[in-house]
Amino acid sequence: MQNSEFMYSPFHSWAHYIEDQIVLIGITEYAADSLGEVVYVGLPLVGDSVTSGMVMGEIESSKAFSDLYSPVDGIVIEVNDIFEEYPEIVNSDPYVKGWMIKVELSSIVPEDLMTKDQYLELNE
Repeated sequence: MQNSEFMYSPFHSWAHYIEDQIVLIGITEYAADSLGEVVYVGLPLVGDSVTSGMVMGEIESSKAFSDLYSPVDGIVIEVNDIFEEYPEIVNSDPYVKGWMIKVELSSIVPEDLMTKDQYLELNE
């Protein structure tokens, strides 16, 4: 269930505006499926800075350990605490319950973010 209002990075993360200058960030269904069953998600703390294209955390699954990359620049204003008990939620619901962090943007959204169709074409 990918929403056309989401913006996608080449690093398999997404950003979705929820308010002016506030976005939710998570990983794509494609990434979640590729990882297999997620067993751990490590995220930045409230107040931390994130930078587009830079590591913002890590994710571990039954298949692999991988870095998580931020699609935007900003300050973390909320972290989804569901991952403490249910890291596997990213596999079943990466766009709603499985969002990872809420960020207040510190700059404009990078131009290299893609639409749903562009992202899907990249990963065919």
